[in-house]
Amino acid sequence: MAPQPDLTMTAAANATDLLVDDRLARRNAVLLAIAQALGGASASIVIASASLVGASLLGADKSLATLPVSSFVLGTAFGTLPAGAIMHRFGRRAGFVGSAMLGILSGLVSAYAIFQADFLLFCFGVMASGFVSAFVQQYRFAAADTASDAFRPKAISFVLAGGVAAGIIGPQTVINTADLFDPIMFAGTYIAQAGLALISLVILSFISIPRPARGPVAAGASRPMRQIMAQPRFIVAAACGITSYALMSLVMTATPLAMIGCGLTQTDAAHAIQWHVLAMFGPSFFTGHLIARFGRERIVVVGLALLAGCAVVALAGVDVANFWIALVLLGLGWNLGFIGATAMLTDVYRPAERNKVQAVNDFLVFGFVAAASFSSGALLHAFGWATVNWLVFPFTLLCVILISWLVLSERSASRV
Repeated sequence: MAPQPDLTMTAAANATDLLVDDRLARRNAVLLAIAQALGGASASIVIASASLVGASLLGADKSLATLPVSSFVLGTAFGTLPAGAIMHRFGRRAGFVGSAMLGILSGLVSAYAIFQADFLLFCFGVMASGFVSAFVQQYRFAAADTASDAFRPKAISFVLAGGVAAGIIGPQTVINTADLFDPIMFAGTYIAQAGLALISLVILSFISIPRPARGPVAAGASRPMRQIMAQPRFIVAAACGITSYALMSLVMTATPLAMIGCGLTQTDAAHAIQWHVLAMFGPSFFTGHLIARFGRERIVVVGLALLAGCAVVALAGVDVANFWIALVLLGLGWNLGFIGATAMLTDVYRPAERNKVQAVNDFLVFGFVAAASFSSGALLHAFGWATVNWLVFPFTLLCVILISWLVLSERSASRV
């Protein structure tokens, strides 16, 4: 008679393995959260200063002043697929360290362009920063790579919590370095951006994420992308991630212009954006716990409801309180909706598939975000602030319907 395994010892061994895995996951999450704070600060720096730089480098016609910001968003969209391919080929750490090196170069190129008063070169430097941002977007997925199923949502949310620090580091960098080379404004800001990338490079060199197995076994385990994308859970996760991020971008981009148009001050608009950024990333400290307790789908639905609540408050009036409360709700809705959708996405791929699936997902997300960013100002100018907010409702409703369909279909399948 074959000896029977000791179930107690087996359970203890599994628990020990899980503890070891999550120790590595926690270490990686801490390092990636710090890197998120530094890498995410670049986006805040660009949003806060690039349009002003653009205006200063242009002549009398300032119509292209916002092109540098749009170039950053396009750079992020263009970088998503290469980021996934590079990390699939060379691994997470190599990809992240290499992107940090590019971040150093892009900051120096942007600073040089300012010194030379070269608008097109500045747009190119900022677009390169956006390309680096595509790798920064992968930090949340990298945190999940070594985590257990239970810790994975917490790891994702912990990394995104680094955005709270980024929301402070970025604007403070602009404030403290804008006139460093006076009268050439903001040149010091982009040199500082390169310095932040250098620090990030050092931090990222310490992460440890084993690469998925390669060779015949791994190749056989990797399904065609069209097969993965045909999964109902992928479709719903991608749709919710796109909706959460694109609607946030649409409303956020239009808000400062709408506030000025309603007779409020630039200071009012700056404070509204500041509270919005804090609302975006502040909840990340406990979003993972909420997902673990209530489930991915419920948290996404709550996020979508908050996005709709933002539109309701914005449509109720144009006082400063309406704008501030609306943007706080917008940030909270983005946090729950986007992190929840990211956690849903981790359910649909195998280890050998993770890089390509994550890259395709981010390409879709930031492609729509870029479209929302470009169209926001035009929609506001052509149709008004109310129309921008009315557009929130049909998309959030569609996502709620999709989630309900997914939950019901999966429950039906489990009974068979």
